[in-house]
Amino acid sequence: MKVDTLVLGGGIVGVSVALQLQRRNVSVALVDRKAPGQETSFGNAGLIQREGVYPYAFPRDLASLVHYAGNRATDVRYHPAAMPKLLPFLYRYWYNSRPDRHARIARVYSTLIEHCVTEHRALIEAAGAQSLLRKGGWIKVFRTREALQKTLDDARRWHDEYDVAYEGLDREALHAAEPSLGSVLIGGVRFTSSDSVSDPGGLVTAYANLFEQLGGRVFIGDAGTLEPSWRVMTQAGPIEAESVVVALGPWSKDLVRTFGYDLPLEVKRGYHMHYAAQSGAHLNQPVLDAEIGYLIAPMTRGIRLTTGAELGYRDTRKTPVQLDAVEPFARDVFPLGERLDAEPWLGCRPCTPDMLPIIGPAPRHKGMWFAFGHAHHGLTLGPVTGRLIAEMMTGTRPVVDPAPFGVGRFG
Repeated sequence: MKVDTLVLGGGIVGVSVALQLQRRNVSVALVDRKAPGQETSFGNAGLIQREGVYPYAFPRDLASLVHYAGNRATDVRYHPAAMPKLLPFLYRYWYNSRPDRHARIARVYSTLIEHCVTEHRALIEAAGAQSLLRKGGWIKVFRTREALQKTLDDARRWHDEYDVAYEGLDREALHAAEPSLGSVLIGGVRFTSSDSVSDPGGLVTAYANLFEQLGGRVFIGDAGTLEPSWRVMTQAGPIEAESVVVALGPWSKDLVRTFGYDLPLEVKRGYHMHYAAQSGAHLNQPVLDAEIGYLIAPMTRGIRLTTGAELGYRDTRKTPVQLDAVEPFARDVFPLGERLDAEPWLGCRPCTPDMLPIIGPAPRHKGMWFAFGHAHHGLTLGPVTGRLIAEMMTGTRPVVDPAPFGVGRFG
């Protein structure tokens, strides 16, 4: 079997790349070991973060570093055994998080972020997935006035620099917007230009279905069998193509290393659990308890509680201590009922030390392209990444300047 392009990876980024190419009359085979949307893209908070112009930085102040070093924080935990391997990556992450460097990164990152809502809405409409979309933003809530004021100051700056819409909510306005939230909260900030979805995995499936309706084909296969130039084994047999896009998320590093690219890609692990809502309780939009470090979101299955970051090896067994630590706080904020999942879900976010995704051609292999490393914003940036890759591959003017996202920045 022959196609124009192989896309390896069935998450939101890979499916978006495949769909955007297929819409441009490029014949595509999408290959993954599972059906689309069943890995990292399944378990996120469902946010399409138009406000996310500043990617998540590493803490720089001494008090925060001491706090996290104790490994008892609710928002970040680490596996001590993994630290020797991760320290070089974390140092580079810390280095790039200095405020002036972080601001320069934001100027580049924002060029992608500004298109995230419009690109998603276009694909959602084309895929007939409007029932999954929630417009009107999401809320970051606070327990102390100091933390609330800091976020208001940040939101004001983001608005001035990048036209990020927001509104401040005092206690009364917050509880008018979300009557079921607890009285421990004193206010919040709603990012009104962002969207969210009620089933991230379902959204990926909807995009994959549209891809197939346009003539694309989805295969179960092993990306590790990739051979230049370019051939991969699937359950339906070998597939050959003139080009290949690696969009394997946290597994991308393993594959590209076999072709001589040793990239600084590590993971932040995260967990979720679904809960029933107690009788009469209702959540209208995602809510981030910023000072504790968890998010609750209304999903098709129930109220999804997602954790912060766990630093460790990608394939280490589940250690959902963060979930257990934040659940009592979440129950104070919202009347959660019983757990609905047999066990916590674990996913891994692929991260680079400069907080920018890797998007563009492989410098030493003709026809190979990279699209991974989106960290916390994989769902947010999937469609615009797909559009950018498709435009670069088809020789049309790209929606943003792709140069800052190229793999060449790592030498």
